[in-house]
Amino acid sequence: MVLNYIWIFFFVAAFVVALCKLLFDGDTEVFSSMVKATFDMSKTGFEISLGLTGVLTLWMGIMKIGERGGAVALLSWVIKPFFRRIFPDVPADSPAYGYITMNIAANMLGLDNAATPVGLKAMEELQTANPRKDTASNAQIMFLVLNTSGLTLIPVSIMVYRAQLGAANPADVFIPILLATYFSTLVGLITVAIWQKINLLNRVVMTYIGGATLLVCALIWYFSSLDKEMITLVSNVASNVILFSIIVAFIVMALIRKVNVYESFIDGAKMGFSIAVKIIPYLIAILVGIGVFRASGAMDMLMDGIAAVVALFGVDTGFVDALPTALMKPLSGSGARGMMVDTMTVYGADSFVGRLACLFQGATDTTFYIIAVYFGAVGIKKTRYAVTCGLIADFAGIIAAIFLAYLFFA
Repeated sequence: MVLNYIWIFFFVAAFVVALCKLLFDGDTEVFSSMVKATFDMSKTGFEISLGLTGVLTLWMGIMKIGERGGAVALLSWVIKPFFRRIFPDVPADSPAYGYITMNIAANMLGLDNAATPVGLKAMEELQTANPRKDTASNAQIMFLVLNTSGLTLIPVSIMVYRAQLGAANPADVFIPILLATYFSTLVGLITVAIWQKINLLNRVVMTYIGGATLLVCALIWYFSSLDKEMITLVSNVASNVILFSIIVAFIVMALIRKVNVYESFIDGAKMGFSIAVKIIPYLIAILVGIGVFRASGAMDMLMDGIAAVVALFGVDTGFVDALPTALMKPLSGSGARGMMVDTMTVYGADSFVGRLACLFQGATDTTFYIIAVYFGAVGIKKTRYAVTCGLIADFAGIIAAIFLAYLFFA
């Protein structure tokens, strides 16, 4: 229902803004730009889904090997005490725990291509325990918000863009991004827990959260002791080694249990194509709405309005020029990436605004894209409070990014 109203808002707001531009400014190109955006974003949505087909096919096959070989069950056993308390409605023997673990681990390492198929498999397993198939369950909402909060330990792609645009030290945003994204995830977890009346003060939960906090602090200390070249090298090598090690471990465990690895892969891979096809209408719907809203100029008007409101309170408006990246990120990952690059190009990679745009890009994930893809893959139409909690996590990440940017770079 929430997505329905948001989608309608995109089109109505875009139409009103475009009509005003035509009548009062004589802008005869605005409607043609909006129509062009509908075609362009439809094509983009299909191309994204088509590009996901191969990745989904590969990783659905790998996940099936892990499932039959016992790797998924092993991961479930490790993290189950924590997940049993934040996913109280999921059966104790559900393989969803293992897939959720692998999805979160892949996101933390910046392995988006690996994270999406595993996340879709987790959502599929959670759907089996969902009594209302068209309505998001509590467990699905918790999992989705943990995804949209965008916990990332190694923002390699952002550092690469900074290097390409001439930053003196491309890795200088690493620590603030890590802090901002961790804060976003923590707020997302707390928000959903309050909504679902989950007790986070439980000793087991606090042990896991405390351990994660110590791990984040240790990583911050380690990477802060490296120079920019070593950060990029270590993170790239570690990510690829860990990813391929997971594949090999799945195969070896399956061999030990005398599982037919090749047949298991084929059985899992067959599901990849069907899931990619299911995603197409949901993804195109969201992307077209975003494209029209952006092409009409409504996004620019929103930025001007925010700047005016901020100025009324006597607050420094230096951060406002970076806000397009923050506001676009929940809507479109590629759109936000384009905003970030544009901001660094206009203001400079080492400017306050350029660095803040990078923090916005790394602090959260694409909430509406993830909702469209993950819920669309299992046919969920009623998202309940998933969007609200996801946006609260995004907002927390944005606020944290602003404070950290002033702390580190002002």
